[in-house]
Amino acid sequence: MSNPVAAATGNVTNQAVQFQNNGAPSRQHYGSGVSCNGATMTFSPFYMGNHTTPYDEEMLQRSYTVAENWGGQLNFMVPLDRSGLAQCRRIAKRQEEKMRLDYELTRMLRCAELQRKGFMLAEGTRVYTMCNDVVPIVKYEKNKKDAVKEYLEKTCTPKEKKFPWNEQEYECPTKPNDKT
Repeated sequence: MSNPVAAATGNVTNQAVQFQNNGAPSRQHYGSGVSCNGATMTFSPFYMGNHTTPYDEEMLQRSYTVAENWGGQLNFMVPLDRSGLAQCRRIAKRQEEKMRLDYELTRMLRCAELQRKGFMLAEGTRVYTMCNDVVPIVKYEKNKKDAVKEYLEKTCTPKEKKFPWNEQEYECPTKPNDKT
């Protein structure tokens, strides 16, 4: 009678790579609770290496094992609701315009405050021109009135006054530099 016996031995190495992307799309923040999701491409490289020197019961080295895995994962995530993304970007644009307006108004207030106190930004500095466009209304109106008067006197012909207390009127040419 025969008594067949079979024996098998073996090793199994089970390795896995887990990516922690969670499908999160790109998010751009525009301040004050405005953030928009956009399309994203991610690349995640990986390396798993296993270098082993097994020993037997007598602590003798019989072999050397090298197991290396190299790879990468490429993900594309695209928002499917384009109208929501477009609306979010419009809101973000308004938020940016509001921030710019806040900046300009604050700049003007600070410049006017400096001017009232008798200060100005020093010439030759990087911020010298920061307050150049902030002028008092009285000065602006005077400069405008002087410029109009200079233009009329240089370019136009005075009309005869009917009464001495009337303001001077002028006859101006239809083409510039063509005095009548």
